[in-house]
Amino acid sequence: MNVLFFTLDQFRADAYRAAGNRFIETPTLDRWARQGIRLTQHYSQAAPCSPGRAALYTGTYQMNNRVVANGTPAPRGLANIATVLRDAGYDPTLFGYTDQGVNPDRAVGNDDPRLDNYDGVLEGMSVGLYMSEDQGPWVRELRARGHVIPANATWHDVLDTESQRPAADSLTAFVTDRFLQWLDRQSSGWAAHVSYLRPHPPYAAAGEYSRMVDPASVELPISPIPLENRDPLFQVVSHMDATAAPSSEEGLRHMMAQYYGMIAELDAQLARISDALIQRHEDDDTLIVVVADHGEQLGDHGLKEKLAYFPQSYHIVGIWRDPRREPGVVDAFTENVDILPTLAQAVGVDIPRSCDGESLYRLFENPDAPWRRYAHYEWDWRYVFIGERTPRWPNDRRLSEANLAVSVGRDAAFVQFGDGTSLAFDVAADPTWRTPLTDPVRILEIAGDLLQWRQVHLNRDFTDMLLTPQRSGHWPSLVK
Repeated sequence: MNVLFFTLDQFRADAYRAAGNRFIETPTLDRWARQGIRLTQHYSQAAPCSPGRAALYTGTYQMNNRVVANGTPAPRGLANIATVLRDAGYDPTLFGYTDQGVNPDRAVGNDDPRLDNYDGVLEGMSVGLYMSEDQGPWVRELRARGHVIPANATWHDVLDTESQRPAADSLTAFVTDRFLQWLDRQSSGWAAHVSYLRPHPPYAAAGEYSRMVDPASVELPISPIPLENRDPLFQVVSHMDATAAPSSEEGLRHMMAQYYGMIAELDAQLARISDALIQRHEDDDTLIVVVADHGEQLGDHGLKEKLAYFPQSYHIVGIWRDPRREPGVVDAFTENVDILPTLAQAVGVDIPRSCDGESLYRLFENPDAPWRRYAHYEWDWRYVFIGERTPRWPNDRRLSEANLAVSVGRDAAFVQFGDGTSLAFDVAADPTWRTPLTDPVRILEIAGDLLQWRQVHLNRDFTDMLLTPQRSGHWPSLVK
């Protein structure tokens, strides 16, 4: 069996037709969803990219992997999707990026250039195409095709002008081209991770896709509550240029139309891959996984990008298409930390003990099986305070207060801040998260879930073993 693992950066759960989106057609994603298992309540565990991907790749929550920002080094000693695939005999090959920066103790001196950014490749991955943050391979290809790209243009500048170039020259098309060239050289039994940047901002779809969605046709986002009723974090991010949504209706509609246009183009590129699998007679012998590292606010609550505690930043696309399994829909709360253990079971290797998630095959086999009642995710903003005057532990603990954790259930959601404050929302009465939950009994129940979740998933490196002549418990395999 082949393994094809997709990450679609910043892809919201409701942004394709099978999930109810009526503004664009996404026939490829829809077909994979019909052929496989569509995860309707699938959540990322962190944002932005590096933290979200660390949780996805290692199957661990942020409280254990401690990747809290774009720039936090990747954790050491944790199994990941690449090492699991290697244990199963595959050579997992990357097309795109993983945003897992090098750990300093693996650097070659203080001048190691890998310490300058968080672009690193996930440990265990072979590289078919490495896309650093500057999108260098694509930019060079654009220039080779005759496009004028100023020497001082940033990656954001080049992406922001995608609408001015044919879609055939887009970043998404470029990554797809390189993957298909590699695929042509493979025999069966391959594994690939195709990591697309889009629909990540800037909000500018490629070529004709920038004109595909009429801005007047999109449904306006959830409006925010009055400023005076917002918590301090919400007030701050509402005024930041990087996270505040456009203030005009025209700006909002344009942003949304471009976002959906990027997804329409992405689906068309996925169709090329799907066609190649069919032509190679491998469509029925390829496990296809489609997830995102995190979601996108897209104007909801007056915000854009991915941040804070609202579910739009964490509720993401989730498709698991295993041709050996019957198709279906899972409405239980599933999480990105479940992907690694599920992959391990799919390829026939032991689930790593480091995993915080659980194999989804239990749900696939019995949708009514006992399962978590809440989804969980975390967000950390200490990076704002890291600089020349970084607060220093243990005398100054402000950095460790700059975080939050969330439990979200069917009828309520609870947000715990690191400074001891909290929020609760009555999701049953108001699914938009604009109505506070005031019932102390319900608040205690969901707050208790969050506390239990953290207790159950505390780090287990050496907790389940004893130093005895019998080597009792779960010992590290190399020692035992």
